[in-house]
Amino acid sequence: MARVYICRDFFPDVLERLRGLHDFKVWQGVEEMPVAKLLREVPTIEGLLTCANHVTPEVFAAAPRLRVISNMGDGCDNIDLAEATRRGIPVGHTPHVLTETTADLAMGLLIAAARRIVEGEKFARDGRWKAHAHLELPGVDVNNKTLGIIGLGHIGTHIAKRARAFNMRVLYYSRSRKPETESLLNVEFRSNLHDMLAESDFVVIVVPLTNDTRNMFGAAEFAAMKPTAILVNVARGPIVDDAALYEALKKGRILRAALDVTSVEPLPLNSPLFTLDNIIIMPHIGSAVVETRRKMWTMAVEQFLMGLRGERMPNCINREVYDRE
Repeated sequence: MARVYICRDFFPDVLERLRGLHDFKVWQGVEEMPVAKLLREVPTIEGLLTCANHVTPEVFAAAPRLRVISNMGDGCDNIDLAEATRRGIPVGHTPHVLTETTADLAMGLLIAAARRIVEGEKFARDGRWKAHAHLELPGVDVNNKTLGIIGLGHIGTHIAKRARAFNMRVLYYSRSRKPETESLLNVEFRSNLHDMLAESDFVVIVVPLTNDTRNMFGAAEFAAMKPTAILVNVARGPIVDDAALYEALKKGRILRAALDVTSVEPLPLNSPLFTLDNIIIMPHIGSAVVETRRKMWTMAVEQFLMGLRGERMPNCINREVYDRE
């Protein structure tokens, strides 16, 4: 019976699978578990089940018995994978489960920003709806426009599928070209990011956060976009430079933006971005559908149990730890 720690109190019936097999504790807080609290809990644990919790070298150093991590999420940028790999600790994740759900939100944000849905709801709620609002809240059409997707992985591909229903011309920028997807969905590859930005009426970011993509979207990228363009980010906040985004929106270099992710989460209320009317800011709800979250948590728990049994996790993000065996 291993001693393990669960960093989120999700779906107790799923966690019941651990009962009787392992000695586990569960973080009961609503907010993310503080790192100081995690540091106090990890010295004797062998397994860690996380959800967006930051597992830093300091945490690894405090957990000499740790031998498996399972993370509820597609990306694992919250975990120091280099340190986990150095210590021979496999890290499981939950890829592809949230693909459709996140693609839905991306298109929802795109349409909401284009048609000013959030502004319109507030306009009515604030009592400013005195007559027809067509002059006060003019939007832009989505149909027959050009969409540029940065990162044509699973989520990007499903966004492209949805865009076709709106008769959109779809361009994409990616590290590798996807000829089969191009043929299947009639999407066009652009090897130069700025060339794609210059053609796009809407830009959606869906690349993972890596050293290469951190702050990849800054002043030069906003300068390359159309002044009528709308940016949507459903990937990770640090991919976009907050200061550059603020300046682009404030000075009208782009029309609007819609974010499900921010550089710091939760975004502080004193962030300059909250002072702007031409931005939608959501609290990172890309996968926040009960069915999707349950599937993600179930996969994370099942992989956790496999890892604790010494079995290979099928969705291990640092598979090289198994190659050493």
